[in-house]
Amino acid sequence: MFYDKAKIFVKGGDGGNGCVAMRREKYIPEGGPWGGDGGRGGDVILHGDEGLRTLVDFRYKRHYKSERGRHGEGKNRQGVSGDDLIIRVPVGTVVRDAETGELLSDLVEDGQEVVVARGGRGGRGNAHFATPNNKAPRMAEKGEPGEERWLDMELKLLADVGLVGFPNAGKSTLISRVSAAKPKIANYPFTTITPNLGVVRLEGGSSFVVADIPGLIEGAHTGTGLGHEFLRHVERTRLLVHVLDIAGSEGRDPLDDFKVTNRELSLYNPVIGEKPQIIAANKMDLSGAEENLARLKQVFGDHFEIFPISAATGCGLDSLIYRVADLLEKIPPDMTIVEQAGETVVHCAQPRFTIDHKEGCFIVGGREIERHVAMTDLEREESVERLQRIIKRMGIDNALKNAGAREGDTVKIGGFEFDYID
Repeated sequence: MFYDKAKIFVKGGDGGNGCVAMRREKYIPEGGPWGGDGGRGGDVILHGDEGLRTLVDFRYKRHYKSERGRHGEGKNRQGVSGDDLIIRVPVGTVVRDAETGELLSDLVEDGQEVVVARGGRGGRGNAHFATPNNKAPRMAEKGEPGEERWLDMELKLLADVGLVGFPNAGKSTLISRVSAAKPKIANYPFTTITPNLGVVRLEGGSSFVVADIPGLIEGAHTGTGLGHEFLRHVERTRLLVHVLDIAGSEGRDPLDDFKVTNRELSLYNPVIGEKPQIIAANKMDLSGAEENLARLKQVFGDHFEIFPISAATGCGLDSLIYRVADLLEKIPPDMTIVEQAGETVVHCAQPRFTIDHKEGCFIVGGREIERHVAMTDLEREESVERLQRIIKRMGIDNALKNAGAREGDTVKIGGFEFDYID
């Protein structure tokens, strides 16, 4: 089954907790703190694999979580870091943050990788917190939580040649005759509802990949007839072969079909409309084909190469295939990276924290303070006192007071709630 869209949840591994331990050895009085650090959590990494052609695996498994780091131990032993989780995806996959729509990566090369959820760093053991005034601290950091997010993945096939045209023009028959692909073929509209890939092999060892794009109809650029589902697979092809029902066997004028399809390609993406294109005048074995071919050559012969063929009988296919191979040698691969639409973003310095007042609760936001709270062991008095000092040094105390916080008000930071004490 062919799937070209998927939505998955990924989470980096949490960091391991730091350890609270004291050195207890004979002949070493007052050995001091000896707790080790926690290990780092593993990252979640997407890996482009040219051996995959579909996102079907993500239909059955949608949650992916990397390994967390091990906790630190006594004798200043650091916890082992968690292993990265590597997820293989087809080459040509566009990855976006599902919540914000931000483009994270466009995997266009075999072996290309991108980290989509970073693991949290390990918490520091109590050996890091010794000071001249506190030589035996009984506090340590908890591991930092790993990043988590939902991802939208969209596959845009990487093929050398794209077969485009109206439904029932003979694209599936053509790809079945020139490659080992076995698409569904029948005499009714929209027989093909998913793109098919085939590899055409020529004498001398050369080859190229052909994509049979399901039939496009008028209005496809607006989504009519699942147009958006099909058109994106044309974006990265190097050459378009426009397959026409030159006999007009479906009751349509082949010249009108040619104009409509090209207009839909240009309206969807002007770059597609400018791609090199040749015409395969199919169904030459049917009546009326010769007359329409003459009309086609008269109107478009000066602008496009036209190859009379019959996919059903195989007539003319050799000339078409070898001409395609010649043209591909002159056309560089189209590995255009998908660019995120919108205005140029100017990166400005972000405030260290923000304060919002909603329904009697003061919400403090900011990556730095949220990380400090998440990594604080709230069960240990020394750790809480350290957090209070951090909050004061960052200026959050004064900011809350200026925002109108009063004794006993609720303050929320990350997933934790505190009572405000003046």
